[in-house]
Amino acid sequence: MKKERNNILENIVKFRKEKGFSQDYVASRVGMKQSGYALIESGERGLQYNVLLQIAMVIGVDVIEIIAHPNEYVEKDIASCSADEREPVEAILQIKLQSDKKDQVLKLVFGENNLEILNK
Repeated sequence: MKKERNNILENIVKFRKEKGFSQDYVASRVGMKQSGYALIESGERGLQYNVLLQIAMVIGVDVIEIIAHPNEYVEKDIASCSADEREPVEAILQIKLQSDKKDQVLKLVFGENNLEILNK
């Protein structure tokens, strides 16, 4: 876990420097003092997800890029996928519910047309 956290912190520093941003600039945009931000980058202070999200927004990268770098994260465009990759995935979900909650859950999962889907 510590190695992954260090990679994330290294990636934050890398992206911040690539953009030419100082610690003070990012810290002020995130709403903290530079000294507190420096503690995050050095690993001396924990990094909460909401702060990571704010840092990513300030430096203009997606959180997934900060977490996954140097591995490239690519969202698949369904049109560029092969036929095998477009096949629907079969999943079986079993939930025990009280009868009065069943309709609410079905609407949540399947939307308003849940009866049409279930009758097929």
